Parts: sequence; C-alpha cells; structure tokens
Amino acid sequence: MKRKELERKLRIAGCYLKREGGSHTLWINPKTGIIEAVPRHLEIKEPLAKKILKNLNAE
Repeated sequence: MKRKELERKLRIAGCYLKREGGSHTLWINPKTGIIEAVPRHLEIKEPLAKKILKNLNAE
C-alpha cells in the first residue's frame, strides 16, 4: 500500500499526525489516545498497513 493512501485512510478515520521522526511519523487517534509509528517508506507492506489501521481503530 502506498504511504499516501495509508495516511489518507488514517485522516478519514479521524487520526492526525502527532510528530515527524527520523524514519517514522507518529499518528494518534484522539478518541482512544493510541499512538502508532508509520514508516516513511513510499510503499508499506500490506500486513503492516493493516496492523497500523487496526491498532488505530481506523479500519
């Protein structure tokens, strides 16, 4: 999955970018307070993308 597509899905679910890191960006779900690291690769493997969406309740 493209990183831009994953970020779009996270925004639609109400998550927002907390901060930029060196190799990851941190996204937070304000409803739950859960923070998840998203790698800065252009292409994110499908199982990892699904795990991030699931952990942030953005499925």
